[in-house]
Amino acid sequence: MSKIYYKSLEEIELIRESSMLVSKTLVEVAKVIKAGMTTIQLDKLAYEFISDHGAIPAFLNYNGFPNSLCISPNEQVVHGFPSEYVIQEGDLISVDCGVIKNNYFGDSAYTFSIGEIDAEKQKLVEVTKRCLELGIEKAVVGMRIGDIGFAVQQYAEANGFGVVRELVGHGVGVKLHEKPEVPNYGKRGAGPKLEEGMVIAIEPMINAGVAGVKFHNDGWTVTSKDNKPSAHFEHTVAVKKGKADVLSTFSIIEEVLQQKK
Repeated sequence: MSKIYYKSLEEIELIRESSMLVSKTLVEVAKVIKAGMTTIQLDKLAYEFISDHGAIPAFLNYNGFPNSLCISPNEQVVHGFPSEYVIQEGDLISVDCGVIKNNYFGDSAYTFSIGEIDAEKQKLVEVTKRCLELGIEKAVVGMRIGDIGFAVQQYAEANGFGVVRELVGHGVGVKLHEKPEVPNYGKRGAGPKLEEGMVIAIEPMINAGVAGVKFHNDGWTVTSKDNKPSAHFEHTVAVKKGKADVLSTFSIIEEVLQQKK
């Protein structure tokens, strides 16, 4: 799909349904995630939850990826394999999830803080989440892709953090990855024009230290170059006039996390 695929209102509602199922899957993760459990346990839970809701995990077998979730602790940026890794107090655990329901894709990611985290990680999580909000504010008709990237980059770098350049957001809906690419850096007024019917995944990946990353030999795992922590938040967003329509949600995840405190 080399051209941008514009969605009808009906298609956007189907993408919303898939995206909300992603958010509900992340709620199931939020309910149980804690120090002492393994990341593969979270993956099994997600597979069962998605399957029970008449959907398919979008990541499972995607280009050979063997799991339903990408789970990336601490210095892992994205695409981490669920494994026998035992979650520790003080970890940051980024969980990325996608589903296919009624042939439409939803995609969202949330970085979970396990127990008490240090001040650097706390700031990283808050800044990355705010970067996502600032990017979404620019996802309106008449803006350009570069305006989203500029908003994310400016805020992250003003806070002393590195913006990952090798991995980007993307169009989503009919496929998991569509045009256009949505970088987390850029120039205002540059790139494709945002128009009604575009559905994009905006996903800041922000490193506590340098922007650079390392790609591992397994073909998937990506870590920060200096092994400092990384955070990742993602929403599926429909471009609209005046204000973007966010199709996934964090509010139900955060309600659960609040109750656990």
